[in-house]
Amino acid sequence: MQDTANRQTADVRIAPGVLSLDPGEWDALACPEAANGGRPFDPFTTHRFLAALERSGSVGAGTGWQPQPLILHRDGRAVAAAPLYAKTHSQGEYIFDHGWAEAWMRAGGRYYPKLQVAVPFTPVTGRRFLGAAEDVRPLARALAGITERNGLSSAHVTFCTADEAAAVGGMDGYLHRVTQQYHWLNRGYDSFDAFLADLSSRKRKAIRKERETARAAGLDIRALTGDAIEPAHWDAFWAFYQDTGSRKWGRPYLTRAFFDEVHRTMRDDVLLVMAFRNGHPVAGALNFIGRDALYGRYWGALEHHPCLHFELCYHQAIDWAIAQGLDRVEAGAQGEHKLARGYMPAEIHSLHWIADAGFRRAVADYLAAERRAVAEDMEILTSMGPFRRAGGADEPPAA
Repeated sequence: MQDTANRQTADVRIAPGVLSLDPGEWDALACPEAANGGRPFDPFTTHRFLAALERSGSVGAGTGWQPQPLILHRDGRAVAAAPLYAKTHSQGEYIFDHGWAEAWMRAGGRYYPKLQVAVPFTPVTGRRFLGAAEDVRPLARALAGITERNGLSSAHVTFCTADEAAAVGGMDGYLHRVTQQYHWLNRGYDSFDAFLADLSSRKRKAIRKERETARAAGLDIRALTGDAIEPAHWDAFWAFYQDTGSRKWGRPYLTRAFFDEVHRTMRDDVLLVMAFRNGHPVAGALNFIGRDALYGRYWGALEHHPCLHFELCYHQAIDWAIAQGLDRVEAGAQGEHKLARGYMPAEIHSLHWIADAGFRRAVADYLAAERRAVAEDMEILTSMGPFRRAGGADEPPAA
């Protein structure tokens, strides 16, 4: 797929993948805050992460995710970009449009292929229109134009930022969708116990009991990052990932080679929380590290013990985030069980451009109803959270 637009002011091009692009030029748009050695806001739109997906065959031919990164040039210089994919299904997105696809196909339409601005298999909020704020709307307009000129059903921008949703929602027919996840927020804690002191007595005791139960399994739990991560750890984690993936999705999305690429290019962006028995890994959780947040992504185990999942995925993540002074932990998609462990509801944003006007109106009506339902759910879930009520409704924390 090729396209150009607005030649007087800008030239919009589609590349055959990020591997065809200069890493420095891409990262200057995706994570300019990392130019002097700092961490990117999140590592998922960096060239090294997207390239790992391509090199490993996790995306590309035969996967239903065809990389088509969108680049906006002005005066011969790349000024904005978007991680764009042509998709032949709706798997691995975590913002669900399967019902839309079925409805459109029942009406005689062709829903696939569609265009998706996203990080594959990664339900993490981040910048999707990469570049200066003034280039967000031109890039979104170019995406809609490409969709229309190629006779495609729709374009979707998933897990965008609230600022991007505000800038683009309602523009040129873009629809704004709101869903929710669970995030843990650091309220200036200096220890896990300080976090626990913010909880109601019952929830505080429950978490302490969970951690004691996990420790009773007799495992050695280690938090590994950078050069402390060895190739053998990835061999073990691949076994964990396959076990979880086969039960949750039928077939894991990522290939074994992806983890080799992450080890080669992204060890400093990764936190592996691993449980060992007699020196051998038996369970683990893979997190990625951003400038202000820790992002929990995958977990698996060969030994299954009570509360081990909660310990490796949630409690250890909070421990590490507090020690590193991070603002939050994002623990992935879904899961009301996260609420009792301090992960509270957070709004998630996406944008959708539907080519057919009648279908667009139907989707808009659906999204309006969904948004009301999400707001009600978030209000209820927030009231059910584990934190002490203002005004001292709960007993003070034990000394």
